[in-house]
This record gives sequence, structure tokens and C-alpha cells, in this order.
Amino acid sequence: MANTPHGGVLKDLVARDAPRQAELKEEARHLQDIFLTERQLCDLELIMNGGFSPLEGFMNEKDYKSVVDTLRLAPTNGHRQGTLFPMPITLDVSKEDIERLQLAPGVRVALRDFRDEAALAILTIEDIYKPNKSEEAEKVMGADDLAHPAVAYLHNRTKEFYVGGKVEAVQAPAHYDYVGLRYTPAELRAYFHKLAWRKVVAFQTRNPMHRAHRELTVRAARQHKANVLIHPVVGLTKPGDVDHYTRVRAYQALMPSYPEGLAHLALLPLAMRMAGPREAVWHAIIRKNFGASHFIVGRDHAGPGKNSQGKDFYGPYDAQELVAQYKDELHIDMVPFQMMTYLPGSDEYQPVDEVPKGTPTADISGTELRKRLRTGAAIPDWFSYTGVVKVLRDSYPPRPKQGFTVLLTGLHNSGKDTIARALSVTLQQHGGRSVSLLLGDEIRPDLGTSGHSREDKHANMLRIGYVASELTKAGAAVIAAPTAPYDVSRKAFREAVQGPGGNFFLVHVATPLEECEAADRRGLYKRARTGEIKGLTGVDDEYELPQDADIVADLRTDSVPEVVHSILMTLESTGLLA
Repeated sequence: MANTPHGGVLKDLVARDAPRQAELKEEARHLQDIFLTERQLCDLELIMNGGFSPLEGFMNEKDYKSVVDTLRLAPTNGHRQGTLFPMPITLDVSKEDIERLQLAPGVRVALRDFRDEAALAILTIEDIYKPNKSEEAEKVMGADDLAHPAVAYLHNRTKEFYVGGKVEAVQAPAHYDYVGLRYTPAELRAYFHKLAWRKVVAFQTRNPMHRAHRELTVRAARQHKANVLIHPVVGLTKPGDVDHYTRVRAYQALMPSYPEGLAHLALLPLAMRMAGPREAVWHAIIRKNFGASHFIVGRDHAGPGKNSQGKDFYGPYDAQELVAQYKDELHIDMVPFQMMTYLPGSDEYQPVDEVPKGTPTADISGTELRKRLRTGAAIPDWFSYTGVVKVLRDSYPPRPKQGFTVLLTGLHNSGKDTIARALSVTLQQHGGRSVSLLLGDEIRPDLGTSGHSREDKHANMLRIGYVASELTKAGAAVIAAPTAPYDVSRKAFREAVQGPGGNFFLVHVATPLEECEAADRRGLYKRARTGEIKGLTGVDDEYELPQDADIVADLRTDSVPEVVHSILMTLESTGLLA
């Protein structure tokens, strides 16, 4: 029989009668709106479908402080100690939001999907409070260290106030990808019941799976006479992780390797916090709500890597120890992750601690795998499956097939447009990729940007960055040459482009203002000096010198062919030109 939900009752808020949902939908039309971020959307979905049972809304201050301090919800009449729940689930708003929307206890607001503006729920506000973010980071993540992605998110993206209160579901968020693999807790429990799966071992992952993972999960299932639930996270994970589309295709390619009827794949729309031990307890509660009886807890489970001093944030077995500490309350059996290694002599995987000393073994690290994908080197069958490798190669082509963007920044008339055109011609001559040229003056009207204020220029850079990122993902060579006068805009551009399969290079064309002005045949500088035009960079708007340029060029001393050659050598040295 499926495991009892955490707290005793599955809080499925979406499964309400149709007339009441129609009333809520109509009410939402007349309420003030809070548009949810991607993380808030993930949290709301799991609140509404019961994945976060026993929660029925975003935490009020009393529950928030109790969870941060004790890993428990605030005590109630029915539970003196407070129900175990290790992760604060909060809805953050700004002071401006509070004033603009007139938020206050008792006020009802519509929670909407930022993507399509659909009303998902109505929140009745219980309280509004200001958290101590440093204390939250220390107690929940273990350190107030910006090297931790959740701490950086907390300080840099989370607004200053939290709103607590219960929600009433209008409708679940819409998903258009892998719909057949998305189950609510109630649906997954019904699936297990239909197949008479009495014991289910859940496996948490945010990475592609290979043969070692398959052997680990099969071994766990056989040891416990159970079935396997492959339950990967498809919400927010660690920055830089493989995108969920690629991962799901890889999981689908892996599933036929399991014995018939042993395993099932379902997706979890969770926004991870990478909080190590607390996260492991949280993951166990979530899988319990989805009907699992056992949960595999890995070595350094949900660890984010190194802190700012170069040490691991958490010990390798801290997560397993914390889950074991709460075993009597969790009512889901922990299966400790066994590190698996390949034995070439017997063509099998075995747990590392069961391999006799001196036995030859083989392993491929994540770093080595990425290198082989990048270079196109062979990935042996003993490590992964042909279908999984194909998925990864399709999404992460070798360097000569990857796209890149070269951003040339400099004053008007510095020569950046001339260099951009020459580089475009040279790359087209080289072949192997499509080449796109994005010149500032030529692309501004197409992107709907005509103003010359700081805000207008920054918005223009964001638009060009978006276009460049999409072309780069498709494998193109992109050459962009806006003035790009602000450091914050250039960094935003870099972030938009960089990532798996996206490469970025910054070239500062540092021709001085007096040279640019002396060669100005169009008279823009002269018109700016007389006040006829406003906001010309270098005259009445500052140009912030780049401190992170890959190449610095000055056409007083460098010819255009020399600059182009330097750029080509940089691209060649990083393996982007075959």
C-alpha cells in the first residue's frame, strides 16, 4: 500500500468541485495581481497538488521562523512539537509591491503565471514580514556565502518582504512539454495502486543518468523487493546544469534498459535550493507525498559544490545522517547511495566498498565526460548507453560545432563596425556555420528601440543579447557591434549568451574619443557638442571602460586585418574553429 502522506492527509488543493473553481476564477478577475517568478511557480504547483503536504499556502512568519530555527512548522493544538518540514516556502514581495497593491492582512490577491498571465490561485494574506536573510542563509543553507547558488538567489533576487497565507487553487500551471510524464501525487499514487506496487524506491536526480545509476537503482530495488521511481527535478536546479529537455530525453533513452515492469519515470517540478542535509529531508518528504516507500539519499546529496574558501559546503554523509535522525517521523526508508565502479574484468558494476583491494576498476568523471562531449572523443559502452550518448551529443556538440558571439564595444566611429564587417566576411569564407552580423545602428529600429537614455540603451543591449543568445544556441557565429557603454549591460549580454554550447568573447575597440571625433564624417559629435542631439556616448553620456575584455584593439596602431586575425586566433585557441 502506498505510503501515508506527510502529516497524514494529502493536501490536493486542485481537486475541488468545478463550481467553486469557477467562482474563484471569476473572483480572480477583479483582484490585484502578483505575477510569480519561476521559483514561486514551482513552489505554488507543489503546494496546490500536495507535493508539499501538509502545507496549504506560503508560510506565515510564525511557521517561517519555526522552520528556519527548528526544521518544524509552528506547533499547533494537534501537534505540540510541530510537523517536520525543513525548508521555508515563502512568497517574496517588494515594498513597492506592498504599496502599489495595497497588500495587508485579510486582503485577497490573485497569483498569476508570469508567462501567460493565467490566474492560478487566490492568496488570502495572513501577514507580511521582513526576514533576516543572512540568518536564513546561515541556518538553512549552512553559510551566508554567495558562492552558494541559493544564498546568491536569496540576497540578489529575493525581494525584501515575505507574504504568508493559505491559497485556494484556481487551476494548475500549464505545461506543454512531456505532459505524459507529469503526475500529481494523487495521480502517481493511483498509478502505483493500479500496478499493485506496494514498495517503491524513489531516485532523485538533476543530472543525466548512465549505467552506474541504472545499476545502483536496480540493486536498490532488488535488495528491498521494490519497484523504482525515477523522479528527476525539472524545475530550477543548479545554474549550469544540463537543461531539463536534454535530461528527460536521456532518461527516456535509458528506461528500456530496466527489466520489464521494474521502473517508471515521472517528472518533479521542484525548484531546488541545493541545501544539502535539509534538502535531503525535504526531498524525502516530497517523495513520501508522491507515494514512495523508500528514498535513495546520495553522497553529498543536493550539495552545491565548493564554498568561497574552496571547501565543500557539506560533508559527504551529512545528508544521510540528518535523514536517519528523523527516520521515525519521516516514515520513508532511506536507502544510502552506494558509489558504483566498473570492473572491466567481469564487465559489471559493483559498490566501491565491496570491490577487493587491487581489483582493476574504471570510471569516467563528470569533467572527463564533458571533455569527451566537447572534443567528440569516444564514450565507451560500459559507461553509458548508446541512446543516452546520442541525446547528449545532439544537445552538446563538440566545440567546432558550437555557436559563439563576439561582442565589439567602443565609441561611435571607433572602427568597431568596420572590424565587425571584416570579421563577418572572414568567417563566412571559413565556412562551417551561419554568420549573423548585428550592428548597433542597423538593428535598433528592428528591435523597437529608438531612445537614447541610459534605460533605453540598456534595454537595447538586452534585446540584442536575446537575439544573439538564440542564434548562438542554434550554432551560429554572431558578431554584434553596439556601442555597449555600460558594464552592467555588457555583463547581462554575456550572461544571456554564455552557457552549455554558448560561447562569448568581448572585444574592446579602444580608439580614443579625439580620434573618433576627428574622423567623424557624419557630424554626430559636432551635433552633440552643440546640443542638437542628446545622449551621445563620449560627449554627454559616459562610456564605462571594460575591465574584462578578451581583446583590446586601437585602430591608431592596429590595422583591421590584424584585429580580425587576433579574434580568429582566440577562436581557434578555444577549439571553435576546426
